[in-house]
Amino acid sequence: MTELRKIDFAAVDLETLATAEGRVAILVPKEGTMSPAVRRVNRLTKGAVARMLESEAWEKAKSGSVISLAYPTGMAAEAVDVVCVERRASVEEARKAGAALAKLAGKSTMTVMAENLQRPVELVLGVALRSYAFTARKSEAAPENGAVSVQVKNHEEVAEQAEQAIAVAEGVFFTRDLTAEPANVLTTTEFADRLVALKELGVEVEVLEEDKLAELGMGALLGVGQGSDSPSKVVVMRWKGAEGAPLALVGKGVVFDTGGISLKPAGGMEDMTMDMGGAGVVSGVMKTLALRKAKANVVGLVGLVENMPSGNAQRPGDIVTSMKGDTIEVINTDAEGRLVLADVMWHAQISEQPSAMIDLATLTGAVIIALGHENAGVFSNDDSFANDFLKAAAAEGEGAWRLPLGQAYDNQIKSQKADMQNVGGRPAGSITAAQFLQRFVKEGTPWIHLDIAGVAQVSKDTTLAPKGATGWGVMALDRLVRDRFESE
Repeated sequence: MTELRKIDFAAVDLETLATAEGRVAILVPKEGTMSPAVRRVNRLTKGAVARMLESEAWEKAKSGSVISLAYPTGMAAEAVDVVCVERRASVEEARKAGAALAKLAGKSTMTVMAENLQRPVELVLGVALRSYAFTARKSEAAPENGAVSVQVKNHEEVAEQAEQAIAVAEGVFFTRDLTAEPANVLTTTEFADRLVALKELGVEVEVLEEDKLAELGMGALLGVGQGSDSPSKVVVMRWKGAEGAPLALVGKGVVFDTGGISLKPAGGMEDMTMDMGGAGVVSGVMKTLALRKAKANVVGLVGLVENMPSGNAQRPGDIVTSMKGDTIEVINTDAEGRLVLADVMWHAQISEQPSAMIDLATLTGAVIIALGHENAGVFSNDDSFANDFLKAAAAEGEGAWRLPLGQAYDNQIKSQKADMQNVGGRPAGSITAAQFLQRFVKEGTPWIHLDIAGVAQVSKDTTLAPKGATGWGVMALDRLVRDRFESE
């Protein structure tokens, strides 16, 4: 697993500024008001900070941006990083500032003077998340990121509060690592083994092998994986931090998706290592909940398969029987994720009796056409549940947008030969996929479907992540658990 950057907290000590090595970061509001630490650095540098704050560059600076003074006179540091951020910065602004510092710090150590910042924990979360880099498959070990020391008032109290944020970052890193791994490494077996390791954190983990899946009647899921040498599996993770019916999180875990017999074009197929992104998010959330000892009852279920073409692969026109008992005509073998989810969702409701259920999947290209890479598609049968999730996502800065469901869309997946077909044509492709899944939601179960195809992996840097796997959803779902499902 990619290790988090080492971050510690210390009491504010202005005497350390002259001799601090690496980089020193000072926080200044737009109006240029100097805190005691900023005044000390200004004196040490013979007024260099004051001159910079009067410059055109500072006048143009925006919240979260940084101006660096290299090799400052009077200090041992290699640079002073002046961060434009208000003392009462919002969560987003504080994280953005932390992310900017993480990019600058690189392999250097850094001392951050955050004595007056009201949200130092959010700044630290920004530092942690933006320090990520997937280097596990490089032949040479990557040098470690330099440690960051944050000087802040009430440092012991802040350090205790930061433990919760670090647990979230650990979960995000776990998701990013899983999503970034190549399929020859992250096979269905390797994926399951990494989840079994969560037992060390107190998570109950059960792995259902193919013989058990057949016994349960998971014909839809097994049909997807029958063309692969990698065995299909379902992994159930239970975090029992409270009594009562659990929240069920269900993830699509297609470790590689060729499209099967309905083969995808070659261009870009290498990105299909991320088609297990939904299962990756569920896994990351479960790790976060365990690390922070969440007082909630949450069960995570992931269906792990590989969709390959072979002499034994599922064909277009095949009809499979789901665990629910409904028959499905497979029109396109590249619409495989919904087949996996259908069986895992039904099993979740039968075996776990959840109070509510959320599924996540890199399900459709159509959702990218609709929402780009800024928002996940949100579908739900319960307005209150959906609104709570949207509030949680907004609070954590993770884009999400609700899309409709309706009978007209459901009619598109009717089949003449079976109870339904697995695609409904090009129009409203993400919606018809959600309608398919809704057929496997028991009446009375609050349910949300998250289509994360556009946000699980991106081709350019975001504020809190380098290009590649984002870990989208871990923070939003953890927030939802805190707000709606966690006991006092």
